[in-house]
Amino acid sequence: MFDPQIWFYTGCALVVIGSIATVTGPGVKDPIVRILNTEIPAVGLSLIFLTYNHTIALLTYIAATTIITLILLRAVVRLEEMGAEL
Repeated sequence: MFDPQIWFYTGCALVVIGSIATVTGPGVKDPIVRILNTEIPAVGLSLIFLTYNHTIALLTYIAATTIITLILLRAVVRLEEMGAEL
């Protein structure tokens, strides 16, 4: 019914693909796309933890999403204050 190997390998693939997207993401002008590029690895990490424990997966996703969003929004505000074009 619930095959943990599928979720584990899907999570590993999302972490790798999302990390590559995050590295190439600073060239993207749209801040929303940058946030989405960082959400992909967070979902992948949550899928990996989902194979072990549901609670730890949920907490990891919530914490990663909150921290990444705050950091990126602060960076966007700082760049706009400096007058840089996004």
